[in-house]
Amino acid sequence: MTGKFHQYLVLCKPRVVVLIVFTAVVGMFLAVPGWPPLLPFIAGTLGIGLAASSAAAVNHLLDARTDAKMRRTRNRPLATGQLEARNVLIFALCLGLLAMLILLAGTNWLTAMLTFMSLIGYAVVYTAWLKRATPQNIVIGGAAGAAPPVLGWVAVTGNMDPQAILLFLIIFTWTPPHFWALAIYRREEYASVDIPMLPVTHGAAFTRLQILLYTILLVIVTTLPALTGMSGLVYLSGVSVLNLGFLWYALRLMRSRDVLLPMHTFAFSITYLMVLFIFLLLDHYLTTFIF
Repeated sequence: MTGKFHQYLVLCKPRVVVLIVFTAVVGMFLAVPGWPPLLPFIAGTLGIGLAASSAAAVNHLLDARTDAKMRRTRNRPLATGQLEARNVLIFALCLGLLAMLILLAGTNWLTAMLTFMSLIGYAVVYTAWLKRATPQNIVIGGAAGAAPPVLGWVAVTGNMDPQAILLFLIIFTWTPPHFWALAIYRREEYASVDIPMLPVTHGAAFTRLQILLYTILLVIVTTLPALTGMSGLVYLSGVSVLNLGFLWYALRLMRSRDVLLPMHTFAFSITYLMVLFIFLLLDHYLTTFIF
């Protein structure tokens, strides 16, 4: 029983889901001057987490054959035959249905609709089509992954807001340099299964340039909350340090051929996003309760 539970947990990609839920929760806190209302907060957190887990399970299901051929993914439950495709499909559908019911009951119809669209965007549009259709797959498909803070914002307010769109833009711009760093490191694996990631179709050197350009764009986008008055000096100071770090990695990638540097960049990018959202949260509440 413990083994089966672990296998189904792996299907949910818990590390990815934790980051998704974290950005959604920060979106909830940023949406209100004080504390978010309890029921939408709990229902939104749970519903968004379950929807992300459902999308992850569908991703496992659709990528099972490819996963079995790649070193990074060949030990996944479906790739090794530990779970049956039919059971995984039922599991994913149940998670998705439960997520929608929780969001409809505890938040609002707009949150449920946007969450459903994000689920379909990642699980079906990206995984089943975009991933194998274009080297710009991660750029276009990144819209689904950038939605969580917007979903959190809408869950506690019931409406969209320009500041929520800024949070979306931050993650949307962050996604390409984040994932392309991994893709450089895993270039041969992606090539072996005919997935047209940018380093496969255009080479590692071109991808490194794109990482640098997107990192520069990310610096601009992440400064917008301070420029628009959404955040203050606490956020601006913190994000400036983070951006210097990301630029340092991007410039090193351009000049160094250290085979492990792309993975170090990938790891830093995850820390970057989490700490950036922490700075947003700190700035929000320091401004609200102190200043």
